[in-house]
Amino acid sequence: MREKFCLEPDVNRLKKETLFVCQSCGHKSGKWLGKCPECGEWNSVVEEKARKPSGRNGFQLRDVTAIAFTEIEPQDDVRIPSGVTEFDRVLGGGIVPGTLVLIGGDPGIGKSTLLLQVADKLSAAGSFVLYVSGEESERQIKLRGERLAVEAKNVFLLPETNLENIINEIERLKPGAIIVDSIQTVFSSVIESAPGSVSQVREVAHQFLLLAKNRGIPIFLIGHITKEGSIAGPKILEHIVDTVLYFEGERHHNHRIVRAVKNRFGAANEVGVFEMTGAGLMPVANPSQMFLQERPQNVAGSIVTACMEGTRPLLVEIQALVSGTRYGTGRRMTQGLDQNRVALLIAMLEKRASLQLTGDDVFVNIAGGLEVDEPAVDLGVVTAIVSSFKNMTVDPHTAVFGEVGLTGEVRGAMQASVRAREAQALGFKKIVMPSSNVPGLERLLGVRIVGVRSVDDALNELF
Repeated sequence: MREKFCLEPDVNRLKKETLFVCQSCGHKSGKWLGKCPECGEWNSVVEEKARKPSGRNGFQLRDVTAIAFTEIEPQDDVRIPSGVTEFDRVLGGGIVPGTLVLIGGDPGIGKSTLLLQVADKLSAAGSFVLYVSGEESERQIKLRGERLAVEAKNVFLLPETNLENIINEIERLKPGAIIVDSIQTVFSSVIESAPGSVSQVREVAHQFLLLAKNRGIPIFLIGHITKEGSIAGPKILEHIVDTVLYFEGERHHNHRIVRAVKNRFGAANEVGVFEMTGAGLMPVANPSQMFLQERPQNVAGSIVTACMEGTRPLLVEIQALVSGTRYGTGRRMTQGLDQNRVALLIAMLEKRASLQLTGDDVFVNIAGGLEVDEPAVDLGVVTAIVSSFKNMTVDPHTAVFGEVGLTGEVRGAMQASVRAREAQALGFKKIVMPSSNVPGLERLLGVRIVGVRSVDDALNELF
């Protein structure tokens, strides 16, 4: 009896070994697709090798037992000060042992500079810090450190991209903190895909998470930024880590802002303000004074408003320019504010305040390059637009804040007392605010508090 030889490949086996994964959202498909059906991105699906499952039914088997909630001992972990005051503020008061922090920002904005300064401060306090660099050599990092005049006695540099080699060095050195620059360059030899792919980033982040939780070591991961401004890689990367920080700021401004988008150990949307100098990033103790130091006096279209960034009050200048247009419909352009929100406020002014702005160009800007997204700046935007439209100035010692509704009412704002005291500290003599926030603030020393219920009341008071 002759044996039968099959020369055709096992199609089912090949399909199991190869997957097509979207590099934007992590969607998996058995075939290549030009457009991801999950997130809608074009040309983002890349072929990757599937991991071979281990254990029965493809699951890792290990002995685990559940623990009663009442049997868990309370852990009052003492936060570790990083030595950089603004960085500690963003983290919620210091570094929590075992935390995993992801820092993203545009290239050259100062991520590596800030973390090298943090490493220097931690090493000066006696901690061993391991700086893993996948993009720069140890000589390049040394040159940056010399430019920043850091000593970094207990900082160890490791130019390595292999995850297994990095973990072996961590086992040998046993550092007190780890910095990885960047996570997109680190790869695991267990996964047969290119560094920076969805599978690699997910696996590397998961391994660093286990290492941070099991050993109690704070780990800082630097992430690349896409052209849309979000951290490159799958969205699950931001879900894995404990804290997500974003660097903000323009290259033409000296200040940089570190914003906490997610924080399991502190307030979300907290900000830290730094000034870029030749000696690195220097914390700014009074950001409001920095944003207002070049404010013009007695100019139409300028007003100061009080906003909250996390737990910190900030006074910023809102500038508006209303001018006639050559076209039938005026343009609406904003910088630092939501353009759709400003369009709603302009429509409200046309309906409730009888201002004809349809044939005018309206430009609104937050001076200093800061981005503000809270509704309490609505009254400041409305005041600046009306001031420019009527070409009338507002007293430079006046500050305003409050949320404005589409019917023209002025709604209360959160933490009004904190905003008012910040304005008082900077020498403002008059504050126009929602009437619902006035009780308890009438006796603010040296400041006249004016409560308004509608936009008409505010405009009558200011003009």
